[in-house]
Amino acid sequence: MTPNRLQFQLGLSLNEFLAKYGNESQCEALRRARWPSGFTCPKCQSRSRCVVWHGKVKTFQCNRCHTQTTLTEGTIFHATKLPLVTWFQAMYFLTQTKNNVSALELKRLIEVCYRTAWRIKHKIIQVMCEREESTVLAGRVEIDDAYLGGQRSGGKVGRGSENKVPFVAAIETNDKGHPMYPVFTPVKSFCKTEISAWTRQWLAPTAIVVSDGLACFGAVTAAGATHDPQIVGAGRKSTDMAFFTWVNTLLSNIKTVITGTYHGFKFEKYVHRYLAEAQYRFNRRFNLKTMLPCLLYDGAATGKRTEKWLRLAEEQR
Repeated sequence: MTPNRLQFQLGLSLNEFLAKYGNESQCEALRRARWPSGFTCPKCQSRSRCVVWHGKVKTFQCNRCHTQTTLTEGTIFHATKLPLVTWFQAMYFLTQTKNNVSALELKRLIEVCYRTAWRIKHKIIQVMCEREESTVLAGRVEIDDAYLGGQRSGGKVGRGSENKVPFVAAIETNDKGHPMYPVFTPVKSFCKTEISAWTRQWLAPTAIVVSDGLACFGAVTAAGATHDPQIVGAGRKSTDMAFFTWVNTLLSNIKTVITGTYHGFKFEKYVHRYLAEAQYRFNRRFNLKTMLPCLLYDGAATGKRTEKWLRLAEEQR
């Protein structure tokens, strides 16, 4: 069997990473990511500046309005007391490992305490989450309902379970039937109101949505998309049908990675980030070497996210 080109691509090797980002002086890559055309004042947009040192802290001062800013101010690295090398190491492991890295494993890899590792991990995957909000699926789209959550004795099972977080899984396929871009989005429930709102954000009017006929998926027409239900008859599961090959494959993979890597987290609070992390990585699988530079650019553009903010549930923000 011919090896899969994507699976066997080289990616960014550890030696390459160390050569490009392995010491503090080379972390000027952040400067290029934040100001690709040179320094720009965050207040007046002037490009003229001088450098003012406050102890060991390098500050850029605008020559026009005299606003002072540091390289990390207003980015995901805002007010960090860690060397940028540590952040770069974390981003390397979160983009280049096959099955991802938990906060506990990250703690050991970059030699920080668990709370620091958790904060770094969640800031980085929050960057991924916000970047993926602009994804829009078009063309043929496979869609399915899915759930994540731990086991609990008693109570309802399946779609009625109170111990599982529901989410929509959808993937765009090309003319050859190959998977292109997925979307994994938590929803409150599988009702027409929720799916209608989901549709307006994630689907283009040109989308042709293939579902298993679940009633709520008829609401995809709210965004002008076409609905093509493939009814699952008695004794035949959607997992056996070619219509849903890729959405089922991705669901299987994402559940394996999440349950295998993260043995315990608060699904109802953080599931949107872990799903977005899987989505971000899959959508950039075509060139693993560029994933870290892309993440660095996205981190510079995201803005500060405090630990207190990160620990809030999504609906509380």
